[in-house]
Amino acid sequence: MGTGISRRSALRVLGGASLGLAGIPDSHSGAPQLARNAQAGPLRLQEDTRPNIVLIVADDMRADDLVDMPATSALLASQGMRFDQFFVSVPSCAPSRASILRGQYPQNHGVLRGGEQEWGFGLFHELGRETSTIATWLHDAGYRTALFGKYLNNYPSGADPDFVPPGWDEWAGVTGGGYEKFELNENGVRVSYKDPENFYETDLLSAKATDFVSRTAQSGNPFFLYLAPRATHAKPVPAARHKGAFASEPPYRPPSFNERGIETSRWAQGLPELNADEIAKIDAIYRARKETLLALDELVADLVAALELTGALDNTYVVFTSDNGYHLGEHRISSGKGTAYEEAIRVPLVIRGPGVPAGGVSMAVSSVIDLAPTFATWAGVDVPSFVDGRALEPVILGDLDGWRQAVLVQLHRDNPDKVD
Repeated sequence: MGTGISRRSALRVLGGASLGLAGIPDSHSGAPQLARNAQAGPLRLQEDTRPNIVLIVADDMRADDLVDMPATSALLASQGMRFDQFFVSVPSCAPSRASILRGQYPQNHGVLRGGEQEWGFGLFHELGRETSTIATWLHDAGYRTALFGKYLNNYPSGADPDFVPPGWDEWAGVTGGGYEKFELNENGVRVSYKDPENFYETDLLSAKATDFVSRTAQSGNPFFLYLAPRATHAKPVPAARHKGAFASEPPYRPPSFNERGIETSRWAQGLPELNADEIAKIDAIYRARKETLLALDELVADLVAALELTGALDNTYVVFTSDNGYHLGEHRISSGKGTAYEEAIRVPLVIRGPGVPAGGVSMAVSSVIDLAPTFATWAGVDVPSFVDGRALEPVILGDLDGWRQAVLVQLHRDNPDKVD
């Protein structure tokens, strides 16, 4: 097992109490976690009765990846609602994350691409979109807000190196690096983490999140926490304790893998079949992606346990999703996103919280543009007129009368033959 910030050391910020939930397996050992200390009563609840909101956004996680997260399935899906027809606005990181922040389609918020330096954060910042996001709406309404992890691609290019966007009370935004060596802007101060033996990004963000919950649940104000770890982004590197956990996993071979006779796309028909080296690389990435999810699954378990210990769980919406999906050899696409195939555009959405039916499954067609107006509705905040999305509250309550039958998914790029 690695010596980095483990799931247990991450919880020391809450005073050393044992916060694991009985019956939920430890995802890397198979052993049950310790039951919550029966002597540890809940801390003082917030005075403002409006609900807390926790948003967890994975990176490049597909809808079918959820099966590899047993704690998330048990603590969120089984105790809340799963949305099986949830789509991104665009299969690309920065535009999708801008849609999450603003509730708009890309042609309206203006961030159409994400990889190039002139796009992503730089354009979002230049266009002034940060002056009105779910963070500013909730902050101005009295919520304590925090973002830990990835904000937008290329942050903070084009702004002051220590820039913190408006609306965030606490900030630890990733400014560069990967899973084991990375840099954060922590409330205006650059902090480098370059010791893989002691720091793994998912674990560090988990520690920050549980610490934030511990402190803020006692403050008397509701909170909004946006948690955005790197998992399962390209070039996946699992935590040391999880490396090799899926070494014996059978190769991923759905019917669409390296398929022949492609009829759905003229563009895809021109792709060559995958060769042996490409397939071997896909298999390695497939297993490594699964292994990065184990630390993310622990993060979810730790966060739910922290909410329970502080007495905030019953009044907190916990939302789990991803910015886009990812190809793993389907349709002869070796890797990446940037297509209209479901592997790239359909992502998980699970919501647990007050009034959300336990074990519910919705087939309503929904989108990342619906998240911001949903949060605003929960917080009792007016939704700005520019928002394209719709609050999911009626869907959660089972009222589908007048609900949409389709959503717009788009992609903008200069080279239509390139898969991002």
